Amino acid sequence: MNKQVKIWIEAVRLRTLPVSASGVIIAIGVAVWTHHFRWVPAVLCLVFALLAQTASNLANEYYDFLKGTDKAGRVGPRRGVTEGDIKPATLRRATFGTLAAACAVGCGLISYGGWWLVPAGALIAVMALAYSTGPYPLSYHGLGEAAVMVFYGLVPVNLTFYVMAGFFSPLALLASITIGFMGVNVLIVNNYRDVDDDREAGKRTSVVIFGRRPAAVAYLLNGFVGIAMLSPLWFVAYQGKALPAWTIAIPLLYLVMHTITWRKLLSRDGAALNPLLGGTARSMLLFTALLTAVMVIFA
Repeated sequence: MNKQVKIWIEAVRLRTLPVSASGVIIAIGVAVWTHHFRWVPAVLCLVFALLAQTASNLANEYYDFLKGTDKAGRVGPRRGVTEGDIKPATLRRATFGTLAAACAVGCGLISYGGWWLVPAGALIAVMALAYSTGPYPLSYHGLGEAAVMVFYGLVPVNLTFYVMAGFFSPLALLASITIGFMGVNVLIVNNYRDVDDDREAGKRTSVVIFGRRPAAVAYLLNGFVGIAMLSPLWFVAYQGKALPAWTIAIPLLYLVMHTITWRKLLSRDGAALNPLLGGTARSMLLFTALLTAVMVIFA
């Protein structure tokens, strides 16, 4: 692979993008299940979500560099701007260019969801930056997990369903909480790995504040609570129907993978934690894809 391409893939943090994709994918599943699916807004939501997360990831790298949080030779994945592979001005332009592209795509949703999506989209754009910068950067004050729950769980799932259906759904709400908890776990692994560097840099993540052991407990519980939120799909007939009993294998598979990753989290340190971040995101995407597939099949 071309070195420059690899550098930008690392800057985009490709392994974390399943977090934003999963919210849209499961909303598509709910829309098909309730017979409200529409292709165009679904695709627009997916592109918007991926661009918005990419912009947030780039902004995080840029502003952490400015604050001196990321250092050369850090434990986590290589940061191109910190290592001198990407010029700060280039990264800044990439950040705001990607955010502008996300806003342009989002404008295409106005005809489906109404003009109130403009302030909603503006808030999403602001929060993509506020995670890392501004007068009160969320990731520096123990609020990163709350931001992930809202902007990678509640917002994308419910808004994606809304622009397809024209109303909000209780099932979409439950799905958004599930996705939120799973997305939070990706951040927990990231902050669990970086706790020493973050503490030294004055970045007060929740892991810095509460410690690694409570973070590991939260990681385990998030997976089980998230799965429990969608139990009505199997055990309570939603709109007169429920998924076949055998499909309970999907959440059980996720929980097995989740528990295995949790056990590895307890026994690893430093760079050995890097694969667990991608593994957590992939487990999330696999669960979402499989569940959406069965909702489509049995709609």
